[in-house]
Amino acid sequence: MFYLDKKALQDTPNNKPVGKGVNWTGEFAKRHKQAKYPALKQYYAHGTISADTPIAETPLVALDFETTGLNPKTDSIVSIGLVAMTVKRIRCQEAQHWIIKPDTELKTKSVVIHGITHSDVADAPSFNRVLDELLQHLQGKVVVAHHKDIEVRFLNSALKHYIGEEIVFPCIDTMALEARFSRTIKRTFLRSLLGQKTPSIRLTDCRSRYRLPYYRQHNALTDALACAELLQAQVATHYPDDTSPISAIWC
Repeated sequence: MFYLDKKALQDTPNNKPVGKGVNWTGEFAKRHKQAKYPALKQYYAHGTISADTPIAETPLVALDFETTGLNPKTDSIVSIGLVAMTVKRIRCQEAQHWIIKPDTELKTKSVVIHGITHSDVADAPSFNRVLDELLQHLQGKVVVAHHKDIEVRFLNSALKHYIGEEIVFPCIDTMALEARFSRTIKRTFLRSLLGQKTPSIRLTDCRSRYRLPYYRQHNALTDALACAELLQAQVATHYPDDTSPISAIWC
């Protein structure tokens, strides 16, 4: 998992609904009429859950990408990891991991980070070869990601390249959730005196606060699992009431 810098995030697409006020059921119905690619049209036809669905009853899928770099305009996806889940259970038997032949140069500095080499991608499928299966895994579920802008922007860049369309979906961003929770920790005089800083919201640091085990980073499947476990811990800690609606945490 890479973390996009501010410059890479400057050009936020303006054709995608964002925020808690989105009527996702209506948005999916509208997108179903507009979609041209069959698998994407089927994805929207399946619909999504309503905003008042309890968190505990919401089908989820944790998603993570490894990429050739930080910029969706000049870099591309090199691996995809996803794990089906709920806030009570992780369905490891439904997990999926693809190594992808990237559309752009596999840079040495990215190889050092994620460990995926030129020989690994030589016979790997291109993104369009796994697209339909990926959409099937996402169908009917709320996506979970740590720093969702990475997944959203790289996914839409790939979709635009191969099918000329983009995708929208409700998403739970575990990094944004942790930032929200961290803001509730008041910076008292004693904390300032002790030099305690605002808590880090990187994935490994977030997991550490919930006493989750350390996983080696930058494997898409492992990072997806790490994100799934983090969400479960966040919900158990901050939303112990199983009746809380999914709209409390999605965006």
